Amino acid sequence: MKWPKIRELGEALRSLFSAPYTTKFPKRAILPPPRFRGVIVFDEEKCIGCGACVEVCPARARELEDDLEKGIRHVVYLKDMCIFCGQCVTYCPTEAIRHTVDYDMTYLDKDQYRDEIEKELLFCERCGRVITTREHLEWIARRLGELAYANPTLVLTRQSSLDTVEMKPERGDAEPYRSDHQRLLCPACRREVILNEIWGY
Repeated sequence: MKWPKIRELGEALRSLFSAPYTTKFPKRAILPPPRFRGVIVFDEEKCIGCGACVEVCPARARELEDDLEKGIRHVVYLKDMCIFCGQCVTYCPTEAIRHTVDYDMTYLDKDQYRDEIEKELLFCERCGRVITTREHLEWIARRLGELAYANPTLVLTRQSSLDTVEMKPERGDAEPYRSDHQRLLCPACRREVILNEIWGY
């Protein structure tokens, strides 16, 4: 039998009388570094329901579900599908999404892996198609400032949030007319109204 070397014997004695290298998890959770990409949370007040996070998510851990009958958009985050790449955090225009240092996602109920928030939808008053959420248009109008007055949809949305106008959606396939300028319209219907006024289409 080969006798151990002096160095190996010294390491064995040091490890025998020193603390173990492993952590005491789960009795005591370790604290990750500040830039650790843990569980993602999003601020319901800051979120505008634009869907940018859905577009950039490579794992399809985010979804938009529009309830057309109730006029509500559900912004869904599926924790069990997330790969914590941070794309949604980077590209969120309102900085509503952020990483936490929490890494424990042990749940007994599958529904706890699903987070969602609700936002009010706005529909085109002419064709009835979804434009976007109310908060999204209000955010665009605030960012543009006085330039928002070039777009009637932004102006009407901003004014309705200030309770200065009353929105009365009247959907239908009637021919576009000049008065349709002062209605909430999707880009396709807005184009028809402008072309009809200019060229008489």
